Formats: sequence, C-alpha cells, structure tokens
Amino acid sequence: MKVEGLSAVVTGGGSGLGAATAKALAVRGAKVAVVDLNADGAQAVAREVGGLAISADVTNEGDIEKALDQVAQGAGVPRILVNCAGVGGAIRTVGKNGAHPLDKFRQIINVNLIGTFNIIRLFAQNLSKLDPIGEERGVIVNTASVAAHEGQIGQAAYAASKAGVIGMTLPIARDLAQSLIRVNSIAPGIFQTPLLGGLSAEAQESLGRQVPHPARLGRPSEYAELAVHIVENPMINGETIRLDGGIRMGPR
Repeated sequence: MKVEGLSAVVTGGGSGLGAATAKALAVRGAKVAVVDLNADGAQAVAREVGGLAISADVTNEGDIEKALDQVAQGAGVPRILVNCAGVGGAIRTVGKNGAHPLDKFRQIINVNLIGTFNIIRLFAQNLSKLDPIGEERGVIVNTASVAAHEGQIGQAAYAASKAGVIGMTLPIARDLAQSLIRVNSIAPGIFQTPLLGGLSAEAQESLGRQVPHPARLGRPSEYAELAVHIVENPMINGETIRLDGGIRMGPR
C-alpha cells in the first residue's frame, strides 16, 4: 500500500519509536495523527511533521473513539495504524518489599496489551467501511518486544504484555483478512528510547555491546523504516518480525 496521501495514526507518537515512525510516514506523504497521553510530546512531533496532535489514553474506549473521529474529520478515515504506545517496569515476582503489586501488573497489561487491542478494534471497524485501494483497505503494525521470548528478571508483566501482542497478531490478521486489512508486529531488541533514558551513556554503550551485530543500540529510525516497509509490502501479513541485531537476552 502506497503511503502517500493516506491518513495514518501513530500511538505513542510523542517520543521514541512512535515519533520516528510519524516522521517517516510524513516524509512519504502521509497525513499523520500523533496520538499520545503526553499532550506536549504529541504537539511537538505533530508540528514537526505537519500533522494532527491528539492527547488520548489508549486504554480508554471513549478517548480512542473521539481520537479516531477527530482524525477522520481532519485527515480522513485512517488506513494506517502503528501502535507504539507502551510502558515498562521491572519488578520481581517476589522482592525485598514482598510480592509483585498486582495493580502494577494490571497497569502494564492494560496499556501494552489491552490498549493495543482497544485501538485495533475501533480502527478496523471504521476502516472496514471504506472502499479498498487495490487489493487492500489498510494496515496495522503493532509493537511487541524480544522480551516476549526472553524476558529478563523483573519483566514478568512486561514480557507477558508483549507476548500477548505477539499471540494476538495472527488471529487478528485472520479475523481482518475478510476486510482486506493486514496486521503485523515488530519485536524490537534494545533501542534508544525513553525507556532507557534514565541510564548513563556508559550503561547504554554497555547494553549496545551485547548486540552481536551491529554492536550498538537500535535507532528509532530503523524501527520506523521497517514499519513503513510493512505498510508498503502487501505480502507481509500475520507476522512478528524481530528487529534486534541478533541478540538473545540473558536473565539480566
């Protein structure tokens, strides 16, 4: 599917992987809506790409319904959705302060997994009413993680949420095949994102050296290029693609 002239939504678009993806789509001529809980971040990226900024919580049904209506009114019903909204966190199942707080586990699952599904279902419902462009109506790209396969110590909630994203990718692709909508996911390795922002430069370099090749942290632009390629390549469907330089995460 050619990106030029299409309306696109990027969640978590106010920073990191989402911001890079919003920029890559805009360069190719898409009309991009930057959706982020952080209104300032969304506005900054939207100004840069000449797009629309929307502050919304992906876990809130009403927020997402309003956001998609706003996009449709401003740029047309979107045909491209890239889900980058997510949260991290590292808590052991049993640690110094006792058992893993259940509310923290719920929060990560709610944002990363349920939030992703929430916008997928509403986006696809609107998109299914449009006429196809050639052989398809649109494309959805989700963000998983290598942690879904090799979750580290303290990542029970995060790994479970991303494994859920991978697990639902193929069933949703099969569900939406009748509507001519493709669904794929990207599982990044260690990338330069706000989740690593609290680490020192030395610590980030140390993490990068764990990657077999290239021995560095991934760049958000590299995620964005893959997301755009998935949109443009009609045979990529129901797939989760690791983007990790060959790394296999150790326990810590």
